[in-house]
Amino acid sequence: MDRKQKVRGFSCSIHQIGNLGLRLLWSMVHLLISIGYFVAAAAKAVESRIISSGLLTRYKELNISKLKYLAVVIESDDAVQTSKIVQLLRWLEAMGVKRMCLYDAQGVLKKSKDSIVKMLDNAVLLEELGEKDLMEKPKCMALEFASVSDGKEGVVKAANLLFAEYKELGNRDEQFFTEAKIGEALRAVGCKGPEPDLLLVYAPVRCHLGFPAWRTRYTEIVHMGSLKSMSLGSLTKAIYKFTRVRQNYGK
Repeated sequence: MDRKQKVRGFSCSIHQIGNLGLRLLWSMVHLLISIGYFVAAAAKAVESRIISSGLLTRYKELNISKLKYLAVVIESDDAVQTSKIVQLLRWLEAMGVKRMCLYDAQGVLKKSKDSIVKMLDNAVLLEELGEKDLMEKPKCMALEFASVSDGKEGVVKAANLLFAEYKELGNRDEQFFTEAKIGEALRAVGCKGPEPDLLLVYAPVRCHLGFPAWRTRYTEIVHMGSLKSMSLGSLTKAIYKFTRVRQNYGK
């Protein structure tokens, strides 16, 4: 009996030591990962401040003509921070961005679009511009405000419109549901906006939060972190990197 108890006690001790070793290893790995994230965040913050200060001259040379249309996706919980959004728009206006879309899923920005436009010195709503104004060289910042209703709900409206037209024509011999037809239907229900060249996502998660997918066929998507941590340096870097990339558009 004594021998069996000794063997059992020894096995129990080995098991406890193994568990302790695994916990210690996990703690060390977790600590190393945390330190890595902290160092990366600190380096990013320092780089952002250096860019904002203007010490890196290459970031001053932005070929903003390549960025014809910009989209900014904002978490709906952060979309109530009007002062932050206006500051972001002023930075973009100073860089020379003239056409852009502001999106949040719940439509918070849509409700406050008039007050946001009034806070800017040289901005108008995109919907107020005619086709002639859109074709000409932009003289002021034109803003589009979008929400999830321009996404899933827009697809439903366009599908119903196409079905009604298909049923009325009754022509089933030729292909009816083409890309051009779908585009016309989306335009008819007011959901066919310009396709952004660059989409900046200010949210904790790395996704476009329901931004209309048919408008992002060739769009570059960049995650910028939460709105509260936005900075001029990170914004400048994102736009600079986009203007330096050659777009092949599937060719």
